Amino acid sequence: MRLSPGSLLARVTLAPVVAVAAWMLVAFPLLCLGQLSPLTGLLLGVPAVAAALALLPRLAPETDDTPWWPLLLVLLVTAAFAAVQLAYHSEQLVIRRDAASYAQYTAWIADNGFLPIPQQRELIAGDDPVLTYDSLAYYQVDDVVWPQFLAGAPLVYTLGFWAAGLHGMVLAPPLAGALAVLTFAGLAARLVGARWAPLAALVLAVCLPQQWVSRSTYSEPVAQVLLLGGLVLACDALTRGARGRWSAGHTLALAAGLSLGLGLLVRIDALRDLLPVVAFVGLLLLARRREAVPLGAGLAVGAAYGAVAGFGYSRPYLDYLADSLNPLLLIGAAVAGLTAAGVLLLWRRGLPRLDRPAWLPTALAVLVVAAVAVIALRPLVLTQRGHGDEATGVYIGQVQQIEGLAVDADRTYEEMSLHWVGWYVGWAAVLLATAGVALLVRRTALRRDPKWTLVLMVLAWTVTTTLLRPAITPDHPWASRRLVTLVLPAFVLFAVYFLAWTRRRTRDGPQPWPGWLRTTVAVFGAAALLLPTAVTATGIMTYRMDVGSIAATRQTCAEIPAPASVLIVEPNTASKFMQLVRGMCGVPTAYVNPPAPETVHRIIGEVHARGRDAVLAADRAEVLLPYLPPGVEPTHPFDVHTDQDPSTLMKPPAGAWRFNGDMWIAVIPRP
Repeated sequence: MRLSPGSLLARVTLAPVVAVAAWMLVAFPLLCLGQLSPLTGLLLGVPAVAAALALLPRLAPETDDTPWWPLLLVLLVTAAFAAVQLAYHSEQLVIRRDAASYAQYTAWIADNGFLPIPQQRELIAGDDPVLTYDSLAYYQVDDVVWPQFLAGAPLVYTLGFWAAGLHGMVLAPPLAGALAVLTFAGLAARLVGARWAPLAALVLAVCLPQQWVSRSTYSEPVAQVLLLGGLVLACDALTRGARGRWSAGHTLALAAGLSLGLGLLVRIDALRDLLPVVAFVGLLLLARRREAVPLGAGLAVGAAYGAVAGFGYSRPYLDYLADSLNPLLLIGAAVAGLTAAGVLLLWRRGLPRLDRPAWLPTALAVLVVAAVAVIALRPLVLTQRGHGDEATGVYIGQVQQIEGLAVDADRTYEEMSLHWVGWYVGWAAVLLATAGVALLVRRTALRRDPKWTLVLMVLAWTVTTTLLRPAITPDHPWASRRLVTLVLPAFVLFAVYFLAWTRRRTRDGPQPWPGWLRTTVAVFGAAALLLPTAVTATGIMTYRMDVGSIAATRQTCAEIPAPASVLIVEPNTASKFMQLVRGMCGVPTAYVNPPAPETVHRIIGEVHARGRDAVLAADRAEVLLPYLPPGVEPTHPFDVHTDQDPSTLMKPPAGAWRFNGDMWIAVIPRP
């Protein structure tokens, strides 16, 4: 049977989430068992992905009223996005922020297939108290080291590492970002209409934060595929409907729950985004919809994966986040409990009515507009302060000095959050999206657009909570990460919806507009979304981050003899390079603290006594000289001087700052 363009678009846009979720369902248990390898991935992961791709996309609802051009344009936008991000991909391996942390995590599990990371202290100097093994984003716990973040994104980027080593790993995020754009196009096609999907995909693809996170090993592109894809699957499940004991609707609902729950395997803050899904399951139960049980079951299984990843393999990180995570866990438990209680109390009455009294739907729409206005006006009446972290305050003070701002190191800039959205997608998008949400809230309350209910609940909740408290170091483009996963897609989706509604209203209303006028309005609306977004995006189109780091890493590893143990004698190098040397060069590594000459010489003797060469490392040659015997000269294998992301506070980022990555080593062979 020949597929229509609409059906093909539905299937193609389902493929990313189906493939990623299937891979994670298999790969994470393999990692837990210490058996993650190219062989087990080939024997178990590939069949799981192939089976899921053969089954699930074909369950998407059939449509036959879509021409070919939306499908072709969506694929063109996706391919163009991938090409641009591949051309501008970064090589962040030296840990300063999260991208390199994820890169080191990926390289470790791809090469070794297990966690935690052994310290191998017995190959250096045993339990000598002057040695430490932790570094930025890597926690020393007893005799092992745990990476900071969750395993989801590294499990996906591992496929790139297996395919082509470090070069393949850094090329995986652009492809993941392209799949996220494709998935978003599928969501727009289902909710707004296939003819509007290319515009939605293009605006998101042009958006600076979407491009930026897709150039480095960040977790957001993978989270987007799972969360946006989970909403796509849920839309299809509700459209197909679950009938009988088991049907396509049941399968799609189960897959939707799994995909949404697996978002927790990628980012722990996805817990906040999933709270409305729990409430929505309760609404489905009250509506006697058969999709409720498989959706809830899938959500529970996916969330269980995330819980194991967090509390089993990233526990030190969760302990660090305890002040914000513990209240979120309590809120999650409260939402689950209130949902269960609400279902029991309202079981006989059914769904609550939001269209009674008659003024309530309009009041809710007005409340949406008022809430957006309050958030937008916050900078005029409020300056938020309190990082809760001294190092963050010091850094913000430095950026303020660079920008010529008054130094207020404790300022969080959280009141600027909606202005950040305006920077990246334009104020026209903010206004159109606000109108779109208000309209949707009213129509949903009147039960006129039930297909929007889940998406509206998730996106409205996430946008509101994120804008009220971004909870991130506020320099850009770094702070834009908080907007990438769902906030910016939400604004784009709602803005495009309002444009589509306006066009339909002017065509089908009591006084239809002339065709040329409708087209003109649509074109101007699309331009209002695209042009500000494109102008801001030019700020990152002139540089690549950390170029040369892969070659420098290989050179460093080549100059470390086998067998050897590396002793870092300077704190900055220990923070940024320890996991790179330990994981990518595969040698035992520790920081000598304090690095007094007599202490370093004693540890060198311990290394030699174990039949190994000692390698000293620091960021400057002169730091190494006091420790070196006659005839030993330092070398400079890691010598990278290139571009890195800027940091801005009161304007969108543009251009690059300079990155200086230096590591000198000195090999002290056994006597």
